[in-house]
Amino acid sequence: MMKEIIFPGLGLNLNVNSVALNIGNINIYWYAIIIVSAFIIGVLFCKKDDGKYNIKFDNILELMIILIPISIIGARIFYVVFKLDYYIQYPENILNIRDGGLAIYGGIIGVIIPIIIYCKKKKINVLDITDYLVPYLALGQAIGRWGNFFNVEAYGSETTSIFRMGIIENGRYIEVHPTFLYESICNLIIFLILYILRNKRKYKGQITYLYLALYGIVRALIEGLRTDSLMLGNFRISQVLSIVLFIIFTIIVIFKELKYKKEKNKNRNEKIRNEI
Repeated sequence: MMKEIIFPGLGLNLNVNSVALNIGNINIYWYAIIIVSAFIIGVLFCKKDDGKYNIKFDNILELMIILIPISIIGARIFYVVFKLDYYIQYPENILNIRDGGLAIYGGIIGVIIPIIIYCKKKKINVLDITDYLVPYLALGQAIGRWGNFFNVEAYGSETTSIFRMGIIENGRYIEVHPTFLYESICNLIIFLILYILRNKRKYKGQITYLYLALYGIVRALIEGLRTDSLMLGNFRISQVLSIVLFIIFTIIVIFKELKYKKEKNKNRNEKIRNEI
């Protein structure tokens, strides 16, 4: 079904269809194509980093084959759990992800234990492998958000901002925050920051901790604009999780930076004493 999307402040008028193509009676959705593309691009970037932190790309590829289905299942379960009233009434839609319905936090939570088990089996430091992966997780998120654009979802409240997006909702024309766009741009910036810093890593976990802190504050702010948030009582569950992540990992980053500087100064003073 073709939908019109307007960006009045930018002078753009677009017609989009959530279905990219048809193969017989099967519809191939843009959402699926974009999610798969995000995974493929992430894997290609990982291949380019073969050997970083003494981790072989073969290990990354093997782990990704395990994590991709688990992350999708985790993301779907998280979404369904917090939309349970709807899915109790329509259980046949639980497995239908063509129109969206994947929650990034569910995917992240779902892969934690498999990563730990894999690293223990292969004798790889968990923080080394997460530092290797998280820049491309941010890139994948930046790309994946465009699936929301084609589904005309994940938008925010009404606004008069220059970036406002005009859509038809329940037969009424409204102009809203394109929160999918905000998050895509912010995730791209996070990717660029982490991509640069990955070659200047000071300690194990630095890239991982920084990703969690940066994404936490970005998601917390953007989630506050959305109208389709997953709720836990009166709270936006993703916003609560984001705030918790931001606070915890900002404290960890500050503590680690101070510890690193202290050890660096200590080593420098010892070197000076030895030279004397």
